[in-house]
Amino acid sequence: MTRQTRAFDDDDATTMMPTTTRTRTRTMAITTTARAAARGGRAPRHRARVGTRRRRCVEPVRAFLGGLFGGSSATNVDADAVRKNERECVLQTYGRGETEVMVRGKGCKLWDAEGREFLDFTAGIAVNCLGHSDEGVARAMSAQARTLVHTSNLYHTEPMSTLARKLSSTSFADKVFFCNSGTEANEGALKFARKYAKSRAQANGKSVEDAAYETVSFENGFHGRTMGALSLTWKEGYRAPFAPGLPGNTFTPYGDLEAAKNVIVKGKTCAVFIEPVQGEGGIYPADAEFLRGLRKLCDEADALLVYDEVQCGLGRTGKLWGHQMVQDAEPDILTVAKPLANGLPIGAVLMKDKVASVMAPGDHGSTFAGGPLVCAVANEVFDRVSTPAFLQNVADRGNELKSSLAEKLKGHPHLVEVRGAGLLVGVQFDVPAAPLVKACRDAGLLVITAGKGNILRLVPPLIVTSAECQKAVDVIARCAFDSLK
Repeated sequence: MTRQTRAFDDDDATTMMPTTTRTRTRTMAITTTARAAARGGRAPRHRARVGTRRRRCVEPVRAFLGGLFGGSSATNVDADAVRKNERECVLQTYGRGETEVMVRGKGCKLWDAEGREFLDFTAGIAVNCLGHSDEGVARAMSAQARTLVHTSNLYHTEPMSTLARKLSSTSFADKVFFCNSGTEANEGALKFARKYAKSRAQANGKSVEDAAYETVSFENGFHGRTMGALSLTWKEGYRAPFAPGLPGNTFTPYGDLEAAKNVIVKGKTCAVFIEPVQGEGGIYPADAEFLRGLRKLCDEADALLVYDEVQCGLGRTGKLWGHQMVQDAEPDILTVAKPLANGLPIGAVLMKDKVASVMAPGDHGSTFAGGPLVCAVANEVFDRVSTPAFLQNVADRGNELKSSLAEKLKGHPHLVEVRGAGLLVGVQFDVPAAPLVKACRDAGLLVITAGKGNILRLVPPLIVTSAECQKAVDVIARCAFDSLK
């Protein structure tokens, strides 16, 4: 099986030398530098010969390791072998088929094994907020990897505690629980809500057996693939193969406050889960009055309001947090994951003290969660995404994208609507959008669908430029008129 190893440089070759050789080499380097300084900074005349000798050391090492591990450079990947290995050795849950083998990325662009360039408006499904191969992310990752990667949660580490301070100080939250993905974050939120309901039952003189345990979530909502989060997810095709799910969840129409009143019941409902902007379900931003109404209903029922911001949080809407689009509708719990470490696995549950106070040591945990490596990268991401200028650019590019799409697609016979928030944009048609996705990919633009497959979902890196937005709009418009007739 083909594996990719990183390229070795001269320093790698030096560190693989015997100790006496390394010492002698370093001594020569120090002496050479001192002599150069004595000559007024002139470069040593034998520098080129030294560089040649060192390169001769590196090449055999690189060749040996490449043969040992089957490594290959990003420009020398056998795409057919990759697909064969994936088809024969990887569980077939993704249906990749004969899609491209991606080998390299930079900014908002990707390149496949054949060298074709793509403008990426998927960003790893709203994950790569700073784009591909970001230099700041690479520096943070490299520095931390050389220092400390993993300790478990038995000990304190600085990157995690610093990140928790940043997340809590810029949101409604008092405490943070770290995990490894969005679905894990929602599983944690479910557990915290159940424990909170038990504490409320005891405070009201009831037994824990009589505590509220039911949940409410919304039609077209998506909350993850693990059993608890899956039970909150609307799409029957995701749930049916693994039924029965977690008992006690009720689905209600998104945006219908009157319907929500009938299913949020004091003494029965422990939590209401909602995405402030639905992503997978079709790019539907919630109405401000609807969210305020839910906040009021949850207060009256002593139920927790949980915002799933796995896709719409951390800058995607043009606000740092999705709930900040609406005043007077703060959640009790918020889940975040996708963009937080620009592609490294991380998730988090943000919560108010009233929730955190019911949790005790041992109530929940994770071996890998909040590790120094991923949190160091998340700190780098957060520091850049949270600046006003960055968020303003997201808002501006989102408005530009929506208005340009509406203009260029005007008159299309199957266009229903262009909508979204920030750089979470949906283009709804009254026919399946799969032919449009394929046509765009053939034209060098990567996009995906949402909803029932009739919505084009655009979630580019948050660093996308105006020129890149206009290029994407031109491709989409041309392909839409050609492929959706």
